[in-house]
Amino acid sequence: MLSKFRGIARSLIGKAPEERGKMEEELLKRLKKLGVLPETAVLDDVLDLTIEDILERRLQTIVFRKGLAKTIHQARQLITHGHISIGKQKVTVPGYMVTREEENRIAYTTQSPVANPNHPIRQTITAIATTETKSKETQKEE
Repeated sequence: MLSKFRGIARSLIGKAPEERGKMEEELLKRLKKLGVLPETAVLDDVLDLTIEDILERRLQTIVFRKGLAKTIHQARQLITHGHISIGKQKVTVPGYMVTREEENRIAYTTQSPVANPNHPIRQTITAIATTETKSKETQKEE
């Protein structure tokens, strides 16, 4: 995916400015919508993208970063077992590329037992988050 985007950017850079206008706009619009590039990005920024930029937009990574799972592996398991949804739509593909719009709508599926705040998985995640917060506060005080 990354090599495709970078290849398109390289070919566009080689063209005259009047030739590349529409294609450049479409490429940048798509990458901005995915959240891979900031809103102020230009074509040269596409060449600076790394694999990590793409991997950070995967559903599995975002579920972990949002604190819905305690590990990246648990995030994958929760997704494949149907415990995660984007809005009202259940998503079971860990590699799903999440757009900026969808990112705030990621949550546990309402029918999932994990949606219950008293579920053991949720209790563990809450305990870990509380411990991490306390340790960061302690470090700041020192």
